[in-house]
Amino acid sequence: NVPFLLATQLQSYLTFLQAETATADRVNEGLQAAFSSIFPIVSHNGMARLEFVSYVLGEPVFDVKECQQRGLTFASPLRAKVRLVLLDREVSKPTIKEVKEQEVYMGEIPLMTSTGSFVINGTERVIVSQLHRSPGVFFEHDRGKTHSSGKLLFSARVIPYRGSWLDFEFDP
Repeated sequence: NVPFLLATQLQSYLTFLQAETATADRVNEGLQAAFSSIFPIVSHNGMARLEFVSYVLGEPVFDVKECQQRGLTFASPLRAKVRLVLLDREVSKPTIKEVKEQEVYMGEIPLMTSTGSFVINGTERVIVSQLHRSPGVFFEHDRGKTHSSGKLLFSARVIPYRGSWLDFEFDP
C-alpha cells in the first residue's frame, strides 16, 4: 500500500490553525503562538494595555471551485477577541479604571484545500519545501584529486544568516 503523502502537510496546517480546538484547549503553537508573541501591547505611558483573548476562524464565503472560477482566494475570515485595559493614574498605585472586550476583524487567512494546495486569486498554488543550509563557516579539501600532482586544494565557505555565500579556495 502507498501511504497518503499529503497527510503530513494537511495535519501540519490544521495544527497551525487549531480551528477545531476549543479556545481554552489551544496549545501555544501556530496561529495561537503568533498572537501570543505580539500581545500584550502596552501604551507608551503604560496606562493602557491591549491583551489577546482568543481568535475565531469563520466559514469561507465561497468553496474552492467557485474561488477558482471567480479569481478569488479560498480563505476564512479571522476575528480576534481583544481586551483593552485602561489604568487609573490618579491613585498612588495604578489600578484598573476600565476594561473593554471586543471582537476585531483581522483579515482573511488562506485555507489549504483537501489536495494540500492553496487557491490564491483563483490560481491553485502549492508550497514546495526546501532544505536550508545552516549558517556558519565550513572548511574542506579535495584529498588531492584536483591536481594530477596530488597537491591539496583547500576551501572555506562562509554561509551568512542572510545574503550571499562566500567561497575561498587556496593551495598552500
